[in-house]
Amino acid sequence: MCTAPADSLLIIHEARAVADTLLGDVLRLPVAKALDVGTAAGMDRAVALLAARLRRAVGRADVDAMREAVAVLDVDWRTTTAAQRRRLVAQAMEAAGRQTAVIPARIQAPLGDAAEEVVASTRSHARREQGLALAARFNAMDRRIAQHIVRTQGNFVRDEYGRRLDTFGEEARRLVAEGLEAGLGRSDIAESLERAARGALIERAPFYWEVVASHFVSQGRSFAQVSSYAEAGVRSYRIEAVLDEATTQACRFLHGKTFSVADALKRFERVESLERPEDVKQELPWVRERLDADTGRALLYVNRGGQQTRLAEVLRSAAGTRDDVGEFRSLASDRQLADAGVGFPPYHGLCRTTTLAVT
Repeated sequence: MCTAPADSLLIIHEARAVADTLLGDVLRLPVAKALDVGTAAGMDRAVALLAARLRRAVGRADVDAMREAVAVLDVDWRTTTAAQRRRLVAQAMEAAGRQTAVIPARIQAPLGDAAEEVVASTRSHARREQGLALAARFNAMDRRIAQHIVRTQGNFVRDEYGRRLDTFGEEARRLVAEGLEAGLGRSDIAESLERAARGALIERAPFYWEVVASHFVSQGRSFAQVSSYAEAGVRSYRIEAVLDEATTQACRFLHGKTFSVADALKRFERVESLERPEDVKQELPWVRERLDADTGRALLYVNRGGQQTRLAEVLRSAAGTRDDVGEFRSLASDRQLADAGVGFPPYHGLCRTTTLAVT
């Protein structure tokens, strides 16, 4: 059987879980079952496993959506009126939407399981590696965090598939119009529509679930760390980046910055009250990078409500190196960074940066 690397990892992980159950329940031998998202390797493994679980849960919904849309659009467009063409594209989007509508519900179970694992792993790591005095059981904030990240991630996925269908609908209308103007026949237009549908609904899916899993695990870990710090009476924490060849400028700049636990808790409570994905993105924006037109240097910034807040200017880039943050000219204090919504990771897609208690 041929499987993707992450899917193979899931098979191995599940086989190990069965073996652990046999050793623990039947033979009464001690086993270590939990993931450790506090380490870079553990984080990578948790993300890969969750991505594989999400792909398995979704199943063929993406493929079914593409096929349903293409079937509706496979007509002789030369015999249609403008109104009929608009109606056909709308019907195709509805048909595809019925297939993708099941996706948010299907991912709830794996996300729920992952949320419990991430919070438990984070608390365990904080006790073991940082020496924090924490109770064995989840506190009330931990339970709120688990519920929040599952709910908001489902909303993000629903929003993403809505955008994909809207984008494909616009592309379909354009392809039909251009195909008719060029005198293309039914088969040629159908082929171009199928390529567009595949690109919008299928080809982006594997990497998309990696990004979803990474964001879910990283944000769950950050929230759970803040909860642990509060329970242990820790007042502040610092950002700890993984300084290797893949580390972004944003994480290099933020490495070592310190933030208030109380402020982070307030940020979580604001985010927890939000329903719309766009509102969550405004509250916790990702850090972006662009070249400054005047200096030619890279600038780090966040975009909130259409307004850019500049965070730093890159004076010397250390991109592609290990154990070197580079040099930056800070354009915002730690207080301003917190106010801008970058008080804790993730700072971008596939972010591995974590936090450490300042004791």
